[in-house]
Amino acid sequence: MRKGEPALDAPPFLSVVVPMHDEEDNVLPLSTQVQAAMAASAWPWQLILVDDGSRDRTAQRIREAVATSPRHVGAVILRRNFGQTAAMQAGIDAARGSVIATMDGDLQNNPHDIPRMVRRLLDEDLDLLVGWRRERKDNFWLRRLPSLLANRLIAFVTGVRLHDYGCSLKVYRSAVLREVRLYGEMHRFIPTWMATVTAPERIREEEVSHFPRIHGRSKYGLSRTFKVLLDLLSMYFFVRFRASPGHFFGRIGLGCSFAGLLALAWLAWRKLGLGEPIASRPLLLLGVLMVVIGVQFICTGIVTEMLARTYFEAGAARTYLVRDSFGALGPAAAADVGGGDKLHRPGGAERA
Repeated sequence: MRKGEPALDAPPFLSVVVPMHDEEDNVLPLSTQVQAAMAASAWPWQLILVDDGSRDRTAQRIREAVATSPRHVGAVILRRNFGQTAAMQAGIDAARGSVIATMDGDLQNNPHDIPRMVRRLLDEDLDLLVGWRRERKDNFWLRRLPSLLANRLIAFVTGVRLHDYGCSLKVYRSAVLREVRLYGEMHRFIPTWMATVTAPERIREEEVSHFPRIHGRSKYGLSRTFKVLLDLLSMYFFVRFRASPGHFFGRIGLGCSFAGLLALAWLAWRKLGLGEPIASRPLLLLGVLMVVIGVQFICTGIVTEMLARTYFEAGAARTYLVRDSFGALGPAAAADVGGGDKLHRPGGAERA
C-alpha cells in the first residue's frame, strides 16, 4: 500500500476534475451527467469544476452547479486564464480523493466511462489509465490527423506507447499523480511524466466513448501542432536531463570543442609540418569559432547545473492563482487550496 492511499478494505474516494474555459452552455449538463454516472458507482465521490478565467458566464454556471449539489460538487475559480494545464493542476490540488479522474468540459467525453476505468485501475493495480478515443468524432483534417501524427511522434520520442495522448479522460492514483507537477502545456504529456515516477507497465489505456461537440467552440486547431513540437522538445529535455542539464549542454560543448580542436590541429600540422600558409583559410576561423562555442556550451551547462540544484532545493515558482474556492472540497482540499488569492508552488509551499 502506498503512502496516502486508503486501507485495502476501504472503498476509494473518487475525485473528478474538470477544467473549463468559456463553456457556459456545457457546465450544467456536464454536472448532471457526472452525477448520474457517479450515482451508480460504489465509491464516495466529488466533482471539482475549475473555471480557467472564462469571459462568458461559465463561473456563474459553476456556482449554480455547486448550489444544486453542494455535498458533491466543488469549484475553483482562477483569477485569469492560466491555461488548461494550470487549471487541471488547480483541480488536482483541490481533490481529496485517493483516485482522481480528469476529463474535458466540452461534453465530448462520456462520464459513464469513469466507473469502468476506475474499476480496472483498481483491479489491475495500475497507476494511470488513459482514455483512447478510437472512434473520435472530430474533423479529420483539423483535429484527428494532427493528433494522429503527434501521438506517433510522442510515442517514438518518449518510448511510452499509447494511441491517444490527447484524451483528457484519464484515471490516476492520487499518490502517484501528486509526485508530478503540471505547468506550461504539460497536460499533453502526462503519461510520459507519470512514467518518470512509476513503472511504464503500470500505465495502460482503455477505449472510451467520444461525442461531437454541441455547444461552445473548440480551442484546438492546426496551430497547436507547432506548439506540440516545441513542447515535445522541452519535455524530452526535462525528462532526460532535468536533474543533470549540464550533461545535455556539456555533450554539445565537448562535441563542438573537439571538432574545433581537430580542425586547428590539422591546420597546425599543415603550417608547421608542410610550411603552408593558413591565415587565409576559412577553416581557421571555423575552428576557432567551434572552440569558442564549445566553451560557451560547457559554461552554460555549469550554470544550468547550479540552477537545477537551486530548483530542487528551493522548489519551483508558482503556477496559478486562486480567486475563490467553495463547495464540496472538504478540509483536506481547503487546506491545500483555501479561499482568497494564494500563490501555489510545486513543493506545496504557499505564500499569501
